[in-house]
Amino acid sequence: MNQPLAYIHPSAKIADTVVIEPFSTIHKNVEIGEGTWIGSNVTIMEGARIGKNCRIFPGAVISAIPQDLKFEGEDSLVIIGDNTTIRECATINRGTKHSGKTVVGNKCLIMAYAHVAHDCVIKDHAIIVNGVALAGHVEVGEYAILGGLCAVHQFIKIGKHAMIGGGSLVRKDVPPYVKAAKEPISYMGINSIGLRRRGISNEKIVELQNIYRIIFQQHYNTTQALEIIETEIDPTDERDEIIEFLRSSQRGIMKGFSLSKNAN
Repeated sequence: MNQPLAYIHPSAKIADTVVIEPFSTIHKNVEIGEGTWIGSNVTIMEGARIGKNCRIFPGAVISAIPQDLKFEGEDSLVIIGDNTTIRECATINRGTKHSGKTVVGNKCLIMAYAHVAHDCVIKDHAIIVNGVALAGHVEVGEYAILGGLCAVHQFIKIGKHAMIGGGSLVRKDVPPYVKAAKEPISYMGINSIGLRRRGISNEKIVELQNIYRIIFQQHYNTTQALEIIETEIDPTDERDEIIEFLRSSQRGIMKGFSLSKNAN
C-alpha cells in the first residue's frame, strides 16, 4: 500500500491489500479490511469500520458526525460489512448515543448522492438508489430496494424484499415482500418479480398475496386483519414475520391502494 498523495492517519488500521487512490483522507480510529478499494477524494472520518472487498467511489464521505443537534460528541461508529459498494458522493453519518452506530450490511449497494443518517441499519443485499435520503433511525431489511429520490422519515422500518417506487415519501412503515408507491405511500402488490429472482416459489408468493389481501384490500383495520390471519392462514415463517412486523410497528403501516377520487 503506497499512496503518497493520500493522507492516512498513523493510527488508522488499514489492511495490506487495501488500495487508496490519491487525494483521499483517512482519519484516526478507522479500520479497513482486506481487498477494499478507496477511490480518489474519499473522506473516511473517525469511527469508520469498513469490511473486506468494499468499493468506495470518489466524493463519498463516511462517518461524519450526525446532523443531529442533540449530538454531544460521544464516541460512535459507522460499520460497513463486506463486499458493499458505495458510489460517488454518498454520505453515511455515524451513530449517536441512541444506538452508538450506523450499520450497512454485506453486499449492499449505496448509489450516488444517497444519504444514510445517524443510527440507521441497512441489512444485507439492500439497494439504496441515487439520491435517496434516509433520516435517522431508519431500518431497511434484507434485499429491499429504495427507488431513486425516495425520502424516508425518521424511525421508519422497511421490511425485507420490499420495493419502493422512485420519488416516494415514506412516512409509514413498509412491510416485507411488498411493492409500495403513490402519495401517500400505499400498497401496490407483492414484489413478485423480485421474489422469483431470489428463488421464492410461486406457492409462497400466493401465500403472501393471500395475507396482504386481508391486510390491505378487505377494509379491515390492523387488529382485525391480524386476528383473521392468525385464524385462517397456516403458520409459516413468512406469515409470522409479517404478523410480528405489524405488531411492532411504531409509526403504523402504509395504507392500501385506493382508486377513489381522492387518491393521487
